[in-house]
Amino acid sequence: MQQPRRIIKSTEATNLADILERVLDKGIVIAGDIRIQLADVELLNIRIRLLISSVEKAKEIGICWWEQDSYLSPKAKESELEKENKELERKIEFLETQLLAAKNK
Repeated sequence: MQQPRRIIKSTEATNLADILERVLDKGIVIAGDIRIQLADVELLNIRIRLLISSVEKAKEIGICWWEQDSYLSPKAKESELEKENKELERKIEFLETQLLAAKNK
């Protein structure tokens, strides 16, 4: 009599959450180019560069553009306003010195 076949299951099954955690932890880069030419005339050239990672990993490799974007970060908006205020104060000081110099002539 034959033994019934057993179904072998993997003990290390990987689910979507595990895969996502690994990708975010390590990061993944997807790059590609799309080029459309007609008779040696380039009509369209698209370069695609995509980086998927966690915020911590992105900061670790030196990518943190969202911190300087005033639409995404209130700190960046405050920073832009501070820069604008300093620039305006500098211009006012310059104009005041010009005005005093003109009066003293």
